[in-house]
Amino acid sequence: MEIQEIVSKQKEFFKTQQTKNIRFRKMYLEKLRDLILENENLLYEAIYKDFGKSKFDTFTTEISFILNDIKYYLKNLKSLSKPKKVSTNLVNQFGKSRIYSEPLGNILVIGAWNYPYQLSLSPIVAALAAGNCCILKPSEISENTMKAMAKIINENFSPEYLYVYEGGIDETTELLKFKFDKIFFTGSTKVGKIVYKATAENLTPVTLELGGKSPAIITKDANLEVAAKRIIWGKFLNAGQTCVAPDYLLIEDSIQEQFLEILIKYIQEFKYEPNSEHYTKIINQKNFERLVNLINKDKIYFGGNFNEEKLYIEPTILTNINWQDDVMQEEIFGPILPVISFKNFNLILNEILELEKPLAAYLFTNNSEEKENFINKLSFGGGCINDVMMHLGNENLPFGGVGNSGIGNYHGKFGFETFSHQKAILEKATWGEPNIKYPPYSEKKLGWIKKFL
Repeated sequence: MEIQEIVSKQKEFFKTQQTKNIRFRKMYLEKLRDLILENENLLYEAIYKDFGKSKFDTFTTEISFILNDIKYYLKNLKSLSKPKKVSTNLVNQFGKSRIYSEPLGNILVIGAWNYPYQLSLSPIVAALAAGNCCILKPSEISENTMKAMAKIINENFSPEYLYVYEGGIDETTELLKFKFDKIFFTGSTKVGKIVYKATAENLTPVTLELGGKSPAIITKDANLEVAAKRIIWGKFLNAGQTCVAPDYLLIEDSIQEQFLEILIKYIQEFKYEPNSEHYTKIINQKNFERLVNLINKDKIYFGGNFNEEKLYIEPTILTNINWQDDVMQEEIFGPILPVISFKNFNLILNEILELEKPLAAYLFTNNSEEKENFINKLSFGGGCINDVMMHLGNENLPFGGVGNSGIGNYHGKFGFETFSHQKAILEKATWGEPNIKYPPYSEKKLGWIKKFL
């Protein structure tokens, strides 16, 4: 079946109103959950072929997110879908006001390769929960996971409701020519701009989940052991190929040497070796070469070794870094951790403000004033104080960027709202209406209207 025909059939199927039925939505969410569980080994095998990801990491950072999303919507779908009563102002008495969440219609989700299941299927789950029909275009870079998702979904769902479209750049370009009711893209800022430009042609609303250089700030008032352990885990999870990983460290000068020693201790303790099941390889040769070129040999504090055959790069810390270095010009997306020292906390916040707004930011301190300044002064998608990345694990928090790091958000109720239109309805009584708004106008009528303001 040609993709043009699938898009057309999805539009026709949505018009039948079947997807608006709560029981219908729950039935297919349950079906997707069951298929994921039944095909768990297939999903593990595919992602291992793509970049050596272990079962443990695949479940904890991918599958568990999707299952938790489904569980959340099954539990909360009725309340999320229920019309919300709001107050009615004096001018509209006697009336009743409600907000109805209605599905947008036909959705295109373009997934990312670094967490290919989570970043493809979590948006799909939210879109289905909101009552839409969906086409999923996974990243072709992680080819085996793309094929696994296509097999599971296309063999078990009607394409007029949910379909996985395989292919590369040409296929994505083709998809962007169609008019969807919403496009949800996860990927780089560079490609996000291309998607945004294409969607403008059809005035298609878009959610862009992008990235950026996410800082982690460590002050002298931090618990250094806890900070180091959490940063090393977050930075080198998935070999640094995580959009919300700490991209670089800003360490207060007085504790820098002490903190660097603790960082190295945890790198060594966690054993990020070429054959470690908890340390993935770099996704492909192109990304491997890009990352190796970012390692300035004169600034290596720790690590720097790599194995091209295995697409392995050792966790690497770079020091004596300045804002002009190559490694600070783009999101790293790999196991390289540049370090910049600072003396004044508020001045370093000012320097971050001069940069593009990142997807995440992290602060390690027990100083209340520093916490307040961090929250109030910096603009970023989301983040943590005294941890990294764990804000993603709370479905009650929105996940998304701001400025150059993205548009819109999702997770939990925010995902439901992303794929819904909030329709305003005012229902008026047919009695007791004053004549004040109708012609002919007069100064007296205008006077009464001003009193209502």
